[in-house]
Amino acid sequence: MPAHITPSQSAEDYLERIHELIEAKGYARVVDIASSLKVRQASVTSMVQKLDRAGFVKYEKYRGLLLTDQGRAVARNIQDRHATLSRFFSLFGLDAETQRADIEGIEHHLSPATLEMLADLAGFFEQDPVALRAFKQSRKRGKRL
Repeated sequence: MPAHITPSQSAEDYLERIHELIEAKGYARVVDIASSLKVRQASVTSMVQKLDRAGFVKYEKYRGLLLTDQGRAVARNIQDRHATLSRFFSLFGLDAETQRADIEGIEHHLSPATLEMLADLAGFFEQDPVALRAFKQSRKRGKRL
């Protein structure tokens, strides 16, 4: 996986989790990643080695991981996508578990243009609560038909 190539969906999930662990605990170890992603440590080690070769992380066996600038940028981008989608879905009253499942299912498949449009739409509804209420009421009416 050369460094100039966009990481796979799976690699993005790992980078996101590594970043979250480092932010929360100050470090990320293979065992912590495996536990939080519910995968085998051997699978994590294999992915981490690929991420290291691609320039996204610095990995030293038995020591832990560090994100490179490139890895941190990818992880932050993923977090931003996640936050945008969560902000958008929260406007419409979707519960946290539905949001989590839906976001995990679509966050890797949206183009930057679509994500930007959803952020703009969220901003529109946040600035115009009357329009948001009207939209929610139109959905309720549609369900009764």
